[in-house]
Amino acid sequence: MTAHAELRAQLEALTTEAFRPELAEIDRLSTLDIARTMNAEDATVPAAVAAQLPQIAAAIDAVAERMARGGRLVYAGAGTAGRMGVLDASECPPTFNTDPADVVGLIAGGPTAMVEAVEGAEDSPQLAAEDLAALRIGPDDSVVGISASGRTPYAIGAVTAARARGALTVGLSCNAGSALAAAADHRIEVVVGPEILTGSTRLKAGTAQKLVLNLISTITMIRLGKTYGNLMVDMRSSNEKLRARAHRIVALATGAPDEEIEAALTATGGEVKNAVLVVLGRVDGPAAAALLAASQGHLRTALAHARTR
Repeated sequence: MTAHAELRAQLEALTTEAFRPELAEIDRLSTLDIARTMNAEDATVPAAVAAQLPQIAAAIDAVAERMARGGRLVYAGAGTAGRMGVLDASECPPTFNTDPADVVGLIAGGPTAMVEAVEGAEDSPQLAAEDLAALRIGPDDSVVGISASGRTPYAIGAVTAARARGALTVGLSCNAGSALAAAADHRIEVVVGPEILTGSTRLKAGTAQKLVLNLISTITMIRLGKTYGNLMVDMRSSNEKLRARAHRIVALATGAPDEEIEAALTATGGEVKNAVLVVLGRVDGPAAAALLAASQGHLRTALAHARTR
C-alpha cells in the first residue's frame, strides 16, 4: 500500500471524516433549511463535551496545580485546532491579567499559519519538538495537544516531546481511541460525529475544541484565584470600556458608593482585586498588595487575613 493509500484508509476510518449520504443534496436546500440543519448539528456538541467532563476536570486540576507552582499552559495544534489554542491563550491576559508567557498558543507553521496555510507544517513532529524546546518546557508546565482527528503529527509530536521533558500532557481530539490520546497523560476525546460538510472539522469539532478550551482556561484561572465569585477581579483595565467595567466589578463585589470605589481604584493603580480588598478589608493600597502577595493572589484568603488584623 502506498503512503497516500494508507493515509486515505486512515482518514476513512475517522468519525470526523465520515461521509453522510443523507446530506448529499444539501446544496439543493433553501438557505433557511441549511441553517436549520447546521444549527441542529451544533446543538449536539455540548452533550458530547458533557460526556467528557470528568476527564476535563481531572486535566484542569493537574494543570492548575502546576500553574500554581509557576508553570505555564501551552496549547499546540495545526490549522483550526492551532488557531483555537492561540485564540484562547491570547484572551487570558486581558481577562485574567496573566503574563502573555503564562498561557501560550503554538500553531504549526508559526504566526503566519493563523491567516494562511503553511504547507507541510502540520506533518512535522520535529517542528513541534523545536517549538517546545524554544520555550524550555519543563516539569511544572502543561502542554495540551489539540487535533480533531487525533492523528495530526504536529500535535502528537508536541505531546510526545513535552512528556519527554517531564511536563504534564493533555490530548484533546474528536475521535475515540486516537493516537494523540494514547500519547498524553490525560485523554479528552469529544466525539461529535461526522461533519455536515465531510471532513470540515472547523465546524462541530472546532466548536467542541473551543468549548473545552473555555473550560480549561477559565476553571484553571478560577482555581488560581483570578476571580472572586463570578467576577473578573484580575482583569486588565486597558481602555475606557474596561475601566468602566472595573468600576462596575468593584461595585458588584463591595456595594460601595462611587466615590469610595474611585478612591480605591486610584489607590491601587486601577487593580480591581486590590481595590475590592481596600474597600472590604479596610486597608490601604500597599497593605492590600502585601496581603494578596502573601495569599498567592487569592482574594478570599487575603480578605480573611485582613479581617483578623
